[in-house]
Amino acid sequence: MALPFLKYFIPQDRLFFPLFDKAAANCAEGGKAIVQLVLATTPEEKTKWFREIERIEHVGDEITHEIFKELSKNFITPYDREDIHRLVSSIDDVLDYIHGSSKRMELYKLTVVTNDVVKLAELIQTGTEELRRAIFELKNMRKMRDITDSLVRINSIENHADDIFDNAVAKLFENEKDAIQIIKLKEVLSALETATDKCEDAANVIESIIVKMA
Repeated sequence: MALPFLKYFIPQDRLFFPLFDKAAANCAEGGKAIVQLVLATTPEEKTKWFREIERIEHVGDEITHEIFKELSKNFITPYDREDIHRLVSSIDDVLDYIHGSSKRMELYKLTVVTNDVVKLAELIQTGTEELRRAIFELKNMRKMRDITDSLVRINSIENHADDIFDNAVAKLFENEKDAIQIIKLKEVLSALETATDKCEDAANVIESIIVKMA
């Protein structure tokens, strides 16, 4: 029978990879939910999606805590501990900014959702889905082209989001006369755009992992 202390030296791939997949899948659920929120047309629908995003964010916090707990308990990890910490933190950050944008819409009682808000939400959905795909393939590294293609698309999404944000703010200052409305919309746009930045941060960590494992 194996001695109890030997479990700390057994590679924990079976432990960590399901948690990575769980975190990425939950993040992708957040991406879907923010699109549903900005497309919602009734107060009841909006409230439903406010609560759903809140729930998803709480689930994300629990998964992050679970991974960090396992990280502190196990000597052997599938990747560098720093990379795992950075990857999980960046996934958690994506959800934090999705929730942050949702919370701003709710607190500010935002009734006008512009096309630019919808476009940014859709880019978040696409980015989180690409992130989910890349993380799912990390466990065996057999579909390296699929992983790198997802990382390239995430980078492209972030660049596109930057352009949408810059143009949206320019249009806002040019066309909107209500200063309070400008502040509300700019805050929401900023939170949405930052969520795409965090997707790119996660993609950069994955790229670093791939280089180290090559």
